[in-house]
Amino acid sequence: MLFKENIARIVFLSASILSAVATLLILGFMILLSLPVLETGMIWGILTDPWSPDHGRFGILAMIVGTVYISSFSLLISFPISLGCSFFIQIIHPDSPGRFLKLLVQLMTAIPTVIYGFVGVFLLVPIVRKVFSYGSGMSILSASLMLAILISPTMILFFSQSFARVPKRFLDATEALGATSFQKLFYVILPNAWTGVFTGLVLAFGRAMGDTLIALMISGNSVVLPSSILDSARTLTAHIAMIIAADFDSIEFKTIFICGGVLYIMTSCGILLARFSVKKRVR
Repeated sequence: MLFKENIARIVFLSASILSAVATLLILGFMILLSLPVLETGMIWGILTDPWSPDHGRFGILAMIVGTVYISSFSLLISFPISLGCSFFIQIIHPDSPGRFLKLLVQLMTAIPTVIYGFVGVFLLVPIVRKVFSYGSGMSILSASLMLAILISPTMILFFSQSFARVPKRFLDATEALGATSFQKLFYVILPNAWTGVFTGLVLAFGRAMGDTLIALMISGNSVVLPSSILDSARTLTAHIAMIIAADFDSIEFKTIFICGGVLYIMTSCGILLARFSVKKRVR
């Protein structure tokens, strides 16, 4: 038995080390391929200038702003929906209705992203265009709504697992005191499951930032700073996908590694924040 435990410990430790090394190698790859741009001293201009290759300006500020806007709005839309679904699945109806909804959510995770993109293009975009009578309908709002549907299953499953780990005696005590379902959620479940909820938020935000197809197909791909959620925008991932065919030796092509580095830093900050919050909670 002790031998099996040692083998399992070695296997898990090796997997952890391999994951950490792979992550650091990706960061090193991004830095290495960004060196030609960094050595020219253009980094500040790339981070703050507009995108206009014809005029020698290769700024990605509009793409950074577009990424933050679309990811943030999608999270804002999906969070209350995911929280409600998780509460329904785990607390209100953990029997047949809850199991059916959970199965449906699990099936949603298997749907290819391109399917969501097609639904967005042929169904959501015309609705947004008709309702708001503004622009083409390919906008931050359209991309955010479809991304919210995409990331909701991830959040629902994480939230449900977190709710399931709340000690049952706490729930029994609140029921004995005559608490309502919403009182049980806000005063017992969320205070005891907030670390899992926060982790689900961070992972969903990372997935929203890392998505390419929905942003590429629905957001409109405008390289101008958006002024409202009905304006078109381009994300960093969509920008990388569109510039990848440029000349390998051009500054235009090499800026995609700056985009990758910015995405890496943004997602890493979220993960570190989640880890810090969990450790703080444990202490």
